[in-house]
Amino acid sequence: MDTILTINAGSSSIKFELFEVPRRPPGLQRRFRGELDGIGTQHPRLKARDQAGQSIADRTYEPAQVADVRAAQDLIGAWLDEHQATPTRAVGHRVVHGGATFSGPVLIDDDVIAKIEALVPLAPLHQPNNLAPILSIRKRRAGLPQVACFDTAFHRGHAPVIERFAIPRSLYAEGVRRYGFHGLSYEYIAGRLPEIAPEIAKKRVVVAHLGNGASLCALAGGRSVDTTMGFTALDGLPMGTRPGQLDPGVVLYLMAQKHMDAAAIEHFLYYDCGLKALSGVSGDMRDLLASKDADARLAIDYFVHRIAQCTAALAASLGGLDGFVFTAGIGENAAPIRAAVCTKLHWLGFGLDAAANEAHGPRISPADARVGVYVIPTDEELMIARHTLAVLSAAG
Repeated sequence: MDTILTINAGSSSIKFELFEVPRRPPGLQRRFRGELDGIGTQHPRLKARDQAGQSIADRTYEPAQVADVRAAQDLIGAWLDEHQATPTRAVGHRVVHGGATFSGPVLIDDDVIAKIEALVPLAPLHQPNNLAPILSIRKRRAGLPQVACFDTAFHRGHAPVIERFAIPRSLYAEGVRRYGFHGLSYEYIAGRLPEIAPEIAKKRVVVAHLGNGASLCALAGGRSVDTTMGFTALDGLPMGTRPGQLDPGVVLYLMAQKHMDAAAIEHFLYYDCGLKALSGVSGDMRDLLASKDADARLAIDYFVHRIAQCTAALAASLGGLDGFVFTAGIGENAAPIRAAVCTKLHWLGFGLDAAANEAHGPRISPADARVGVYVIPTDEELMIARHTLAVLSAAG
């Protein structure tokens, strides 16, 4: 039986899943999922569960064994070699930034790797970690097909008034434009809407991907027409450690008054801002909801306020709003955040069925609410596996 492996690499963890490619419908079947987290820390740990949710791996490692993402991928590869009856047919990777070059998934070769590397300055927190497993697998199994699936691709084709900044055209030609991210998640949700919420699937919908990284996307007829993230993954909503929308004058102030160079500002914006900075407690929403600290409450209120504010802006881009979807870690699990957002947007036609919200949906708005509000779990890994299979099929 052919299998496809998906890799979603972050700065301190790698998520991986294995899918069977059946000879006939219903399509890709998940065999197991796992994660190696704590990369570069004192507590690296590999965990994996089969399709029934049963644990099939739980190992800890010495810090020196998992010093970086590439070393982590080597360990995952060795574990897979032990637990797979047949070799993997191909590997699909989430790559955060595709720039102006990539408008869809591609088979990875030397040229693709070079172009992904050239985009590192646009996603310094993510792109090097996305590349590390690709290079590790190439070294271990040089002939194994690998496919890059870009988080920016779903947003390609935005109108010029959405994509452009009010800066010289020469910079736009160099690639300084609004790209948008979390595209694999939004693409999956767009594909699920006809099944879960057919009454809004082809209408005007805002999807809220709320996790440690967070953004909103405006869908019209299932296609992205606007989004809150821009040139990099710093823009839009406040996130765990990223500020979201920020007056560029703040960066100038940090340079002129705090004498911070580009590297220091980059680290500050990616690691020292967002909910972590507002609360002084944590960048993790679970910690904030459990805290009685006033600044933790401020961080929550700020997060909700910005979600509501950006939703109204995207409704303007859509010319109205028919549906709203919560997804990703906070969106799927934090009922108090969903309730607060719905309350804040009551004026726009939102309502809340409290019992349905506590049960995590799928529909959490009353039947007579003007805007249908839903909770739909995302599945970026399945989207990656589908894209990988499609690229392989197209390549023969």
